[in-house]
Amino acid sequence: MTEAENPLLADEFRIAFDRIGAEHVVPGVERVLSDARAELDALVGETAPPTYENTIQALDDLTERVKRRIAPVGHLLSVAESPELREAYNRVLPEISRFWTALQLDQGLWKRLKAFAATAEAAALDEVRARHVERTLAEFRRAGADLPEDVREHLRALKVEVTQKQQKFSENVLDATNAFSLLVTDRARLEGLPDADLEQARRKAEERGQEGWLLTLDYPSFEPVVKHVHDRDLREQMYAAYTTRCREGEFANVDLVVDLLRLRREIAETLGYAHFPDYRLEDHMAKTGAQALAFVEDMTAKTRPYWERDYRELAEHARAMGLDELMPWDVAYVAEDLRRTRFDFDDEAIRPYFPLDRVLEGLFEIVRRVFGLTVREDRIPEVWDPQVRYYHLYDEDGTHLGSFYADWFPRPNKRQGAWMNDLVTGGPAPEGAFRPHLGVVAGNLTPPKGDRPPLLTHREVETIFHEFGHLLHHLTSRVPIAPRAGINVAWDFVELPSQIMENWTWEREALPLFSGHYETGEPLPNDLFERLLEARRFMGGWYQMRQLAFGYTDLRLHLHYDPDRDGDVMRYVETLLEGYTPAPVFRRYHSTTSFTHLFAGGYAAAYYSYLWSEVLEADAFGRFVREGVFNRQVGRAFLDAILTRGDSADPELLFREFMGRDPDPQALLDRNLGSL
Repeated sequence: MTEAENPLLADEFRIAFDRIGAEHVVPGVERVLSDARAELDALVGETAPPTYENTIQALDDLTERVKRRIAPVGHLLSVAESPELREAYNRVLPEISRFWTALQLDQGLWKRLKAFAATAEAAALDEVRARHVERTLAEFRRAGADLPEDVREHLRALKVEVTQKQQKFSENVLDATNAFSLLVTDRARLEGLPDADLEQARRKAEERGQEGWLLTLDYPSFEPVVKHVHDRDLREQMYAAYTTRCREGEFANVDLVVDLLRLRREIAETLGYAHFPDYRLEDHMAKTGAQALAFVEDMTAKTRPYWERDYRELAEHARAMGLDELMPWDVAYVAEDLRRTRFDFDDEAIRPYFPLDRVLEGLFEIVRRVFGLTVREDRIPEVWDPQVRYYHLYDEDGTHLGSFYADWFPRPNKRQGAWMNDLVTGGPAPEGAFRPHLGVVAGNLTPPKGDRPPLLTHREVETIFHEFGHLLHHLTSRVPIAPRAGINVAWDFVELPSQIMENWTWEREALPLFSGHYETGEPLPNDLFERLLEARRFMGGWYQMRQLAFGYTDLRLHLHYDPDRDGDVMRYVETLLEGYTPAPVFRRYHSTTSFTHLFAGGYAAAYYSYLWSEVLEADAFGRFVREGVFNRQVGRAFLDAILTRGDSADPELLFREFMGRDPDPQALLDRNLGSL
C-alpha cells in the first residue's frame, strides 16, 4: 500500500482523519514499523564514529516519525471507535509494543549511545542537549538495556502483556458503559431532573424507538440523575451501575487489575527496584513511592478535620431532608440541596450564562491578554466527526506555534472523561524557523439540547480551561528536542499548566469575557458570581479527601498488594478506604474496575500527582493575584519559565525561576479548605 493509498503513511501536517479507516491500520502500522527497523539497522550499522547528529538526533527522528504516524490510530480509538478499528488495532498492538521494547533493548544501539556519551562532543554539549543525552541513557538503563539477554527477552514479553491487558481494560470500560441503559416510563420517578436533561433522556429513548426516558452511564446523563432526582431508589440504581462497572460478567476487569499489578511489580523487580512505584517515580519530583505516599498521608492528615466537618454537615442536612442515613448515592443530591440552601445557588441557575461558544471566546481572549497568544478558528474537511473544530495558535510576533482540534461532546463510540493529546511535536528548526505543533482537546461536555446551544456548568468551564492549559504546554514548547518538549515532563509536574488555567474561571475581572447569557448576552450577574465564589470551598474537605483516597489506593495497591497474602483485590481496596470513607457502605462502591487512569492510562503509581501539581499551581497563581491576573509581564514570565521549557531542565528549577523560591503547600490548603 503506497503513501497515496494509505493516509497513515503521509507526513502532511494536517492529518487525514476523514480518510483513515480500519483497513489502513494493519498495512500502515506494519509499513511504519518495517521502515523504522530498517532505519534502526542503518543507525546501528553506521561505520562513522558516533556524533550527536548521526546517533542521538537520528534516533530522535526515527522515534518521532513512528509516534507521529501511529498516533492517529490511538486517537481515533478514543473518539470514533468501531468494531473494525478495534480489531485492526488489537492485531498490531503487540507488534507496536514489541517494537518499542526491542528498541530500548537493542544492544548495538545501546553500545553506540554509550560510545557517543563518552566522546568529547558529548562533554561539550549545551545544557539542554547534555540533559537529553543523560536522560536517554537513563531511560535505556531503566528499560533493561544493561541486563543479560535472557532477562531482556523476559522483559519484552512482560511489557507486551501489559500493553495488551491495558487495552483490554479500556475496551471493557467503554463496552460496559455502553451496555447499560435504563428506560424510565413513569415521569414521576424523574422528579427533580432539570428540563434540559429530561428532554435529552426523552430524545435518547426516541432514537432507540422507545417511549419514555432513557438513562445511560455517559457522564452528562449520569451526573444530573444522582445530583437532582428525588427518587432515592433510582439514584441508587444509577450510582451502583456506574461505580461497579466491570466487576463481573462479560466485561469484568477484576482479573485484569490483579494481572496488571503483578506484571508491573515483576517488571520493576526484574530491573532491580523494590516495587513498581520506585521504578515509576525515579524521574518524577517525588522520586520514590515512599515519598509520594508520605505526601499523600501528610495531606490526608491536614485535610481530615475539614473532611469530618463536611461529612457532619452532609449527614445533618440529609436528616433534615428526611434521609435517616447518608448513603453514597445521596451525597451529590444532598450536597446540591445544601449548596442551594446555603448559597441560594445551583449549577442549573448559571448554565444559561455559559454557552460553549462564549466560554471559548473568553478563554481565547484571556490567553491573548495574559500570554500574548492569539487563537483563530479554521474550517477544514479532515475531521473524524462533524462536531470537531480546528484552530491555529500564534505568538505575539505572529509565529504559528501550532494547531489543534477540539471535540467536546459525548458519543457512544467515544471514551469517557476529558483529555489532551499531542499529535505532532514541532519546535525550533534550523536557521530560525519554527515547526508548528499539533494537538487535540476532547471532552464529554453537556451537548446541545433541542434548539438550545451547549450550556455548561462552571465545573465544565473549568474542564475546558484545564485541558487548554495542557494544550498550551504542548503548542508553545520551544525545546528543540522532541522527546524533551511540551508535555514530556515529570508526571507530577505535568498538571501545573492545566490546573493553573482553571484559576481564571474564578476571577471577577475575567468573568465578563467567558460568560454571557445564551439569549441576551448579559454576563453572569454579580450576585450569582458572589454566590459561586462563596460556594467555591463548599465541601472542599470532602472532595479533596476523595482525591487523596484515589492517590492512596493507587500507591498502596502498587506498593503492597499481594493476591496470595491479601486475597480478593476488591476487598483489599475496601480496607484501604477505611480512613477515607465514613461508613462501610461507601467502601463497597469503589470504582477500581473502571479506573482507567490507573489501569489503562498513564497514572499508575502516579495519581498523587494531581494534588502535587495543585500545590504548585495554587502557589504559582498567587503571583498573578499579587501582580495582576491579566499582567502580561507575569504571563510571559510563566510562558518563558514553564510553558515553553518542557523537560529542558529539572521542574524544581523551572518553578524556582518563575517564583524565586520553592513551592509552599499552604496556598492550596487556604484556597481549597479555608478555615474551620
